[in-house]
Amino acid sequence: MASIQNLKRRIKSVQNIGTITKAMELVAATKMRRSQELALSSRPYAYTALELLGTLSDLKDVPLPDLLIAREIKRTAFIIVTSDRGLAGSFNSSVIKKFENYVKEQGIDITAPEFVFVAVGQKAKSYLERRKLPVTAFFTHVSDFTKLEETDPIAEFLISGYENRDFDAAIMFFSMFVTALRQDAVTREFLPVTYDAVKASIEDTIPRAGRYSDYAESPSFFEGKVGEYLIEPSPRDVLAELAPKLLKTRVYHAILESNASEYSARRMAMKNASDNASELSKNLNLEYNKSRQAAVTNEIIEVTSGSAAE
Repeated sequence: MASIQNLKRRIKSVQNIGTITKAMELVAATKMRRSQELALSSRPYAYTALELLGTLSDLKDVPLPDLLIAREIKRTAFIIVTSDRGLAGSFNSSVIKKFENYVKEQGIDITAPEFVFVAVGQKAKSYLERRKLPVTAFFTHVSDFTKLEETDPIAEFLISGYENRDFDAAIMFFSMFVTALRQDAVTREFLPVTYDAVKASIEDTIPRAGRYSDYAESPSFFEGKVGEYLIEPSPRDVLAELAPKLLKTRVYHAILESNASEYSARRMAMKNASDNASELSKNLNLEYNKSRQAAVTNEIIEVTSGSAAE
């Protein structure tokens, strides 16, 4: 049986850990809700921009900007979105596993030169370096992004890379927030920008259950309603301006979904850690009380034995 002093130190350590994990759980829950609210609040803009994209794309004899034109795929960019920190359960490993499964299903040799790798988050960078894959671009502190312009460097890298023909398609792997207890790793094609892909991306921001799930019942912009537009200066100029903004909105949504998933996973991990700390503390207190009672009993036996010997 452990000594009383050692048990007291262990109890104090476990209680301190429980206090820390409880605080981390509360912080993660707050950030999770904030990320989800931000994603949903941007949906009216994204819906309207998407409706305009669909209308302009159907116009005859309108030259499309590069971002809207699909071409022969010679090089593909893979963007892996993870967190910078751990202590988030299976959040990072599920995204990495999604990427590995995609590569396996498609029969891709990722060591071939026609693939470009972009790491969003320190965990993605570490994974790619362990696999000895070249990291073309690296973006960190993604879990702190709360504004659209803060994700612009990621989107601008994709835009310039596509327009300069550094790659012909961009596929992102990230985690989609479903509920506080469930997050799904998903694969999404980000380039070229297409109506169907943007539509699916925006609709994905609606939670399946919980506080914001009633958004799914709100009026949809995807019912074939085509408004009348007076386009100035020209459809070509509007499309050239609209396509990058839609891509930036998609990247922003993906980062917010990833953030909400990360904080949700961390919240559950910290809740489990807090519960385990509480249970361990209870068991240690029981063991401590038994040890103390045994020590008192031994002292009484020693006293009575000494008195009987006299």
